[in-house]
Amino acid sequence: MLRWLLERIVEFDKQALLYCNSKHTPVWDNIMSWIAGETSWIPLYVILMIVIIYRERPYRFIITIVFIAITVALCDRTSVLIKNLIERPRPSHDPEIANLVILVNNYKGGVYGFVSSHAANVFGAATFLTNQFKHYKWSFFLFAWAIIVSYSRIYQGVHYPLDIICGATLGVLIGIQCYIFKVKTAVYIDRRVERRQRNKKLKIRNS
Repeated sequence: MLRWLLERIVEFDKQALLYCNSKHTPVWDNIMSWIAGETSWIPLYVILMIVIIYRERPYRFIITIVFIAITVALCDRTSVLIKNLIERPRPSHDPEIANLVILVNNYKGGVYGFVSSHAANVFGAATFLTNQFKHYKWSFFLFAWAIIVSYSRIYQGVHYPLDIICGATLGVLIGIQCYIFKVKTAVYIDRRVERRQRNKKLKIRNS
């Protein structure tokens, strides 16, 4: 029964990929290629960094930026580890459907695709920043960004929908845990700073 269910899920995953991947136009090819690019979103990252610096205390923004970097690094490395353990070929490398997949600029990606590193990274960052900003407009924008980036990988034919869903889930879980550790770290440092300030005041009074 379990084997039959898994086979049905895999078959549905392939059909969903082929349907989404079939909707190609030259304009959308260029747009999706840009969206999936690693350097395309640098202006957004700069804006987010400026917002974090503006909203945080002088030393706290450093903690936040460090933990964002940790979040993305963990998402990326963990997703690569899962890829190498599961060894599920990308659609572009899957002998069963590779000849049916429409590629953009002949880009095939690496051999294995489960889980998607793109999806894990952007959903991890979106989850962390949503908790950081705590505002529905930021939440909507960040997760819309994560969904668009992730979908671009299906459009390009280098990831199955299940690769994206599981990668996104991984990213959300890591993003939540990293934010919790960030808060605990910030609270610990705040207490240390406050303790030092109290000690300085006591020394001044006693001198």
